[in-house]
Amino acid sequence: MPTAGSSAGHLRHLRESLDAFAPHADALDRWGRELAAALRGGARLLAAGNGGSAAEAQHLTAELVGRYVEDREPLSALSLHAETSSLTAILNDYGPDEVYARQVRAHGRPGDVLVLLSTSGRSRNVVAAAEAGRRAGLRVWALTGPGPNDLSRAADEAVCVDAPSTATVQELHLVAVHMLAGAVDVALGVARRPAQVLDLSGLAAAAREVPA
Repeated sequence: MPTAGSSAGHLRHLRESLDAFAPHADALDRWGRELAAALRGGARLLAAGNGGSAAEAQHLTAELVGRYVEDREPLSALSLHAETSSLTAILNDYGPDEVYARQVRAHGRPGDVLVLLSTSGRSRNVVAAAEAGRRAGLRVWALTGPGPNDLSRAADEAVCVDAPSTATVQELHLVAVHMLAGAVDVALGVARRPAQVLDLSGLAAAAREVPA
């Protein structure tokens, strides 16, 4: 029996968590349609997280400002943690809980979308950003680990990944980021193969072939 820390154990947990994650496909497909409509109407996406979740958030904004698969017009998306001078100034002057919330109040407008990522769902600065976003009239979506948690409760909607480790949660968040970017492209009419962009069955089947 593989241990949780072994490579085989890691793959087993990923395989099981991927199967459990599959029902979230419909929600991410809908988020993609709603995000595409918002961006097409002149809104913008704001995103943030801490550590690995910051990397995942910036991955999402890069897919939108750049491209996911097919070429299209750039879409407005900002990663708040990448604003290093603003972030460190706010940290110095207002404290860690304000590093994202203050930026949300500065940049967010009613109708914008705020995507927040946290593997624990308890990061106080991310929860504060969700609360600030809702007060400012933004649509707030969260990607978290097992729920319910503080962030899922503070957001308008959340996709909570039921996985046994932080690493697996982050891996499923990357799947969610790609599914969301793909769903945006489908909604904008630029994706050539929407079924392949959104369907998890092939990935899940490939994972099952890895020996446990």
